[in-house]
Amino acid sequence: MSVTTGDSIKMEKPEWLSQMEAVLEVLNEGVIVANERLQILFANTRFLEMTGISREELIYFDPSQFYSSQEWDFLSRQTDASFRIGRNRYNFVLPRKGGGRLPVIVSTRTIQNSGAKFRIATFTDISEQVRAEEELRTANVKLQNRQMEIEEDLRLAARVQNSLAPRSLVWGTMSVDAFYHPVHSIGGDFALVNSLDQDHLSLLVCDVSGHGIGSALVANRIYSETTAHLRSGMPFLEMFRELNRFLIEDIAASGMFVTLAAARIDAQRRSMVFAGAGHPPAMLARQGQGPLLLESRSMILGALPDAVDATTNLEVQLQSDDRIILYTDGITEVFNSRGEMLGIEGVQEIVRQASSLPPHEMKQGILDGVAAWREGSPTDDVSLMLVHVR
Repeated sequence: MSVTTGDSIKMEKPEWLSQMEAVLEVLNEGVIVANERLQILFANTRFLEMTGISREELIYFDPSQFYSSQEWDFLSRQTDASFRIGRNRYNFVLPRKGGGRLPVIVSTRTIQNSGAKFRIATFTDISEQVRAEEELRTANVKLQNRQMEIEEDLRLAARVQNSLAPRSLVWGTMSVDAFYHPVHSIGGDFALVNSLDQDHLSLLVCDVSGHGIGSALVANRIYSETTAHLRSGMPFLEMFRELNRFLIEDIAASGMFVTLAAARIDAQRRSMVFAGAGHPPAMLARQGQGPLLLESRSMILGALPDAVDATTNLEVQLQSDDRIILYTDGITEVFNSRGEMLGIEGVQEIVRQASSLPPHEMKQGILDGVAAWREGSPTDDVSLMLVHVR
């Protein structure tokens, strides 16, 4: 039975609905029951709390009045699907008194009674979930923006650090060929070439422990200190002591250690002074004999106050076509598929074979030999410097 008031047709509650009201009232979710015209016949108290709309405003009124045209178009399509399929579930919003919107999950089911169809809809409040998702999206956007800033900073840092790497050059009767490759965008290796005057050429390869930003920052500080010492002509023994003191006293909290190998060549005397601190031995490749190892006499810098040996320097007479090789442990500490490390002896053999190549091809020959041994990509920063005495 129905009654008519103005243009609205109001239906009496079906008997089954009257019997279910008490059950629907105690649910924690909002519930409405609507007829085929989508007029609301019943709304439980939880639904009224969720919307802030009174029961008098809801019962028998057309819900389209509470939505925008775009929202109503979406809701109409979902309602059609509910009547056609018999059930539906989707995310939507409930209108709130005053114009707000409450995000909800809507679950609907269509039932038929006495030839009439009814739609039962439950509404689950997901506002906290939506708020959390929005906060997460906002946080992700901030993280992405921060990541972009960090990546740009790293690109700039990599350009700055790469600018410190020595370039291949010809100096009098000698040529210098250099290679540098960080395992990350920036690393802790560096190499430098410095000519004090027309007769003296200084070379240095350094390896700061660790990888990444921390190592790169320490490497840049050591680079500045070392460059200043080399330009002043400071003897290697004194330079090593200054660097050791600097690491222990000035940047002690970094926990970083340094190994290095340095050589100073006197072009007139055709001699070289070599010194190393905890570094893999440099090599002197000479035609007709295996590469001579130039061992470090001092310990790693930055660990102990007395790391520098008083007999640090080693002097070597140079001959025509000598090749001097300085490198970091990214060359020696590589492993093959059997887990065997190349080591000093392996590099020594690669240098022996490559020394038969023309000087301008020898550096690449060494790198190719190391790559042929290594399984996979490099796992450490790699620096290599080759000096050819003509």
